[in-house]
Parts: sequence; structure tokens; C-alpha cells
Amino acid sequence: MAKFGSALFNRLVIIIPYAWLLFFFLIPFFIVIRISLSETAVAMPPYLPVFDLASGIGGFIDNIKQFSIANYIWLTEDALYAKAYGSSVWIAAVSTFLTLLIAYPVAYGMAQAPNTIRPTLLMLVILPFWTSFLIRVYAWIAILKPEGLFNQLLLTLGVIDQPLIILNTNWAIYIGIVYSYLPFMVLPIYSSLEKMDHSLTEAAQDLGCTPIMAFWRVTFPLSMPGVVAGCMLVFIPAVGEFVIPDLLGGSETLMIGKTLWNEFNANRDWPVSAAVATILLLILVVPIMFFQHAQAKADSEGR
Repeated sequence: MAKFGSALFNRLVIIIPYAWLLFFFLIPFFIVIRISLSETAVAMPPYLPVFDLASGIGGFIDNIKQFSIANYIWLTEDALYAKAYGSSVWIAAVSTFLTLLIAYPVAYGMAQAPNTIRPTLLMLVILPFWTSFLIRVYAWIAILKPEGLFNQLLLTLGVIDQPLIILNTNWAIYIGIVYSYLPFMVLPIYSSLEKMDHSLTEAAQDLGCTPIMAFWRVTFPLSMPGVVAGCMLVFIPAVGEFVIPDLLGGSETLMIGKTLWNEFNANRDWPVSAAVATILLLILVVPIMFFQHAQAKADSEGR
């Protein structure tokens, strides 16, 4: 019985994550693909064909024959979608780079801090998660608007003569994304740095390396798994971000999340919006594969 219980537990440990992915990722993904191959219709739901289990196998096959890739062809013919994808990738890449520049010194300082205060520093990093994401984004509107706190501070200090226009620009989007996703970059880097053997940097300095050379030749390469993980955790959701561009970027901001929202809600074109979402997911698979390759390479080098 003990062996049976142990075997059953081991199977459940494997089955539960796969079942989670099946029901909450694969099945919804195939539903989205099915809608993307359908045609727009004035009905509810607003697409055809709609599968009816009562029609049997014959009706199921007839519905499949009605599938079309016309929505994907439409996306290639309209330059708006290509611009939206390109703008989203660019904004996400710049935001990820800025987040890394800020997060690495923070994580490095946390890793070098005494063990007694590290829990407090970790709590300060995750403290923003205790507040609603939407409220935090709305707060940046009050900070960045022409009569907001930031401009009032600069005017009081005499740095500027008139308010800066930051809200409804890409800079506001960068600020919002960096602020919102900074903990996702700090925590993986801190995890890599905290586990590092600091005697390696001491040995490098004993062999003639300056502190800066020891950092670039020893510390930074050993922290690369955390850097790659943090970049993926920031870049992937930033590409499809909707709330931050909509609230801080204004109506002229072109990102695929806003385009998807407009197609789905304003235009009621579910098949085209499903095609947009499918291509977006395929674009995001590339950095995920890169991350897995980098992680596998790091694991093989560690052995």
C-alpha cells in the first residue's frame, strides 16, 4: 500500500500541472484558433460556423469544411496590424531594457546586503503588489499630467519654465511598464545573485582582476539565468499590455493589445481579433523558446 500510495502521489504531481495546462491553456487556445478560421456573422456568437454537437459527425465535418484562412490573409494586407505588432515589440523591448538597467543594481544591492535586512528589502520590492494594479496606473496619471506632482516639483525647483508633456506619450508608457513590472525583473536576478559563491569574485581579484573586471567576468555571467528569466517575465506580458498604453499612452498609441480590444469589442469582429491573438501568441513563443534554450545551456554548463 505504501508503494501504491507513493506511485499515485508521483503520478498526481505530474498529471495536475498537465491537466492545468490542458484546461486553461490548450483548450482555450484551440477555441481561439477555431474562431480565427471562422467568418464574421451578425449573430450571437458573431461568427460562423458554430459547432452544434446535436448535428453529429457529419455536421462536425461540414463545419470544418467552412474554415478559412481569410482572416490571416486580411492581417497581412492591412499595414495597421504590422505596425501594431512592430510598435508593441519595440515598446516592450525598450521597457525591458530600461527595467533591467534599474533592476540589476537593486537586486545586486539586495544580494550584498546583510542577511538580517534582506527579508525587509524583499518585502519592499513586492509591496506594490498589495495595491490594485489599476489604481497604481491611475496614480501615474496624477503624477505625470501637466499640472501633476512631477511637473509641479520641477517648476518649484526651477528646473523647467513650463510643464513637460509626458502623459499620452511613449515615455509615459515606458514609465508605467517599468514601474509595474520592476519586481518581476528584480526577484529572478536577486535569486541568482543570492545563490552565487562570492569567493569566486574574491579569487578573481586575487588573480589580478579589478572589482569592475571581476563583476563583468564572474558576477554578471553567473547571474545571466536570472537576467534572462527577468527579461522574459517583463517582455512577454509587456507586448500584449493593454491597460498601461490605454491610460498613459492616449488614443494615438498603437499597440497590439489596444488593437485586439478594438476588434473584439468596438468592431465586434471576433474572427479577426482571434487571428490577431493567435499571431501574437506565436510571436511570444519565440522568446519563450530562447529562454528555454538559454536555461538548458546554463544547466549543461553548470554540470
